[in-house]
Amino acid sequence: MSLGPITLGHYLSLGGILFALSVVGIFMNRRNLIVLLMAIELMLLAVNINFIAFSHYLGDMAGQVFVFFILTVAAAESAIGLAILVVLFRNRSSINVDELDDLKG
Repeated sequence: MSLGPITLGHYLSLGGILFALSVVGIFMNRRNLIVLLMAIELMLLAVNINFIAFSHYLGDMAGQVFVFFILTVAAAESAIGLAILVVLFRNRSSINVDELDDLKG
């Protein structure tokens, strides 16, 4: 039983669904910073799926190289974000966004 080939539309649909889930995750959860960081990472991965799908569809390696740089920046962002969260948790004993309002400039 074959369901047919996986086309570009399948990959774009998957990327769109993941992107929509991450947007919903950002708007639904505004309290926990770790969940917000995970939603942002999911958003970046959804965009990466689209880059890879178009890169394969067009036969060009530029999209895959661009994904490599996006993943590098995302890893650095996660490391710095988690380091900031650890420092905030040590100083405030909480990572609740509502309790961090005194950080406004």
